[in-house]
Amino acid sequence: MTVANYIHDLLYRHDCVIVPNFGGFITNTIGAKIHEATHTFYPPTKQVSFNTHLKHNDGLLVNYIAKVENVSFDIASKKVATTVLNWRKDIQSSGVVLDSIGQLILDDNGQYLFEPSQDVNYLSNAFGLAPYTNVPVERYQQKVVPMVAASSKSKISALVKYAATAAIVLTLGTVGWNGYQNNLEQKEIAKEQKELENKIQNATFVISNPLPTINLNVTKEVAKPYHVIAGSFQFIENAEKKVNQLKAKGFNAAILGKNKWGLTQVAFESFTDRSEAFKNLAAIRKSDSKDAWILIKRFQ
Repeated sequence: MTVANYIHDLLYRHDCVIVPNFGGFITNTIGAKIHEATHTFYPPTKQVSFNTHLKHNDGLLVNYIAKVENVSFDIASKKVATTVLNWRKDIQSSGVVLDSIGQLILDDNGQYLFEPSQDVNYLSNAFGLAPYTNVPVERYQQKVVPMVAASSKSKISALVKYAATAAIVLTLGTVGWNGYQNNLEQKEIAKEQKELENKIQNATFVISNPLPTINLNVTKEVAKPYHVIAGSFQFIENAEKKVNQLKAKGFNAAILGKNKWGLTQVAFESFTDRSEAFKNLAAIRKSDSKDAWILIKRFQ
């Protein structure tokens, strides 16, 4: 097995795997998320990052290789050292691709840039969980038509008059049928009733004051997963002071929150585009801070 395979195995059980004289691969647990724009659920995961300052041999990787391959600690150490030499050589030309871990390349200033792989979730508690997109249900809502108001008081009065007359006529018709047998009177009542029904059916209603239309403008915040990190601080006061200093220099600095070590992270800038983020990282390393690095928080 290659050294990359051993690193891959250890990342499931450890938060940091150091490759002696090269750098450390660090995992940061991210909780489950729901992307409101795409209606996609993303399970909790471990995000992998790379730190070139972690070069001290803590024995974790070498001891694991020695145990798996049943060799001595010295032989395992030589295997790691040989691999590091090959990585340093390859990264000068085309970069190094570590299967299931990520890719390492050099920027214009000769600094390492790491792009983690999105194919593997190193959080064992989330084993078997995969992103799931829920198709939104489109509901049809019938447009509510405002109630019609009469155009004038005269039309309302006339309608009331017609309705009252109809009630009287119907009453008289019933009484006349029961109390009188005069056929002529019955025909006259029926005629008046018919005329009244025609007047009521032909009544016209007009909307004089229609309700105004309300327009709502809703904007959605665009997710910015790429952050150029300026530093991590134990005390929030120092983080806020750093943000103010960066804003005074013209950066759109912000506090991203605390990492798993309880340190408050401050970003120079945040970006939606990966290429733009790495381009700005190179410029910031050249002009402001050589220790700046990229943190990728996908709004998975």
